[in-house]
Amino acid sequence: MTRLAAARLRHLGHDPVPVLRKAGLSLEESDNPEARLDVGCQIALLGLAAEMLKDDVLGFHLAEAADLREAGLLYFVLASSTTFREALERAERYSTIANEAITLRCLRGREVGIDLDYVGVPRHADRHQIEFVATVLVRMARQTTGTALRPIRVAFVHPRCTASQHIEAFFACPIAFGSACDVIAFAPEASEFPLTGADPYLNNLLVGYCEEALAHRSRPVQALRTRVENATTPLLPHGKARAGEVARKVGLSQRTLARRLAAEGLTFARILNELRADLAQHYLQDSSLSVSEVAWLLGFQEVSAFTHACKRWTGRTPSQVRSQETRDLYQRELHRSSMTR
Repeated sequence: MTRLAAARLRHLGHDPVPVLRKAGLSLEESDNPEARLDVGCQIALLGLAAEMLKDDVLGFHLAEAADLREAGLLYFVLASSTTFREALERAERYSTIANEAITLRCLRGREVGIDLDYVGVPRHADRHQIEFVATVLVRMARQTTGTALRPIRVAFVHPRCTASQHIEAFFACPIAFGSACDVIAFAPEASEFPLTGADPYLNNLLVGYCEEALAHRSRPVQALRTRVENATTPLLPHGKARAGEVARKVGLSQRTLARRLAAEGLTFARILNELRADLAQHYLQDSSLSVSEVAWLLGFQEVSAFTHACKRWTGRTPSQVRSQETRDLYQRELHRSSMTR
């Protein structure tokens, strides 16, 4: 994703170096296909590139044009599987070879598909990476089955933006934004669809390579704060972001959660407050969201309560924050235009 984003910046006449540097990456890392890139830096890079390119669905557009074979070993072990279900099971087991921050779990029961979870990085900071991954999965489903396979259900934790209609048109399926989880589901009959490139001998060989690669990957350590943030974000719009519910989501009792947070100098109330402040900054940059919608996404029952909180965080009302963001964007564009004349 990082390399595709850097290439897109170059193609459209932008120097990727300052953007990469701001995201904590170097041009050498971006140009080296063997380099393992920090996923937090990648998320930051995609966000900065999307802002520079004025592309609210940059992750989708990068995935739409990408050569799927660039996924390397992961792509070929999926494509050589016998059935769609088997390919999904391979994706569940081996996806961390390509991206350690997103874990894939096969849906069990009446639906066939994938549930995506973030590990070690805050989910609320991302839109573009998850839309990239989801688009790649749908493209792979269509390419490997040789059909126009479309999901019957897609859900994302992040909110809708104006350009989200382009992703829905590609998926040929409505997307439930602001959901409790990230999911791509297909009809149950897709489970036994044969893959056009099925090769059991090659697949067995590649599975061996994948197992070896998996054995050499250290599982990322997930900070408790990140786990709490990722569990809290989808609960906010539904008014359920309470310590007891979040503790249950992370597999702890409320008392244990409080004790472990205290050991790190944290409280649930502080994490909740800082998470809301961070999300507010993201949401207010999206002009397609009204202030009342932002308040709802943050779990405030009244706009006035959100306004008071925003003044506490920034010293400004939500409308003033949004106006400042607009002015800052205009100034950046003005400066960029003057530099390219």
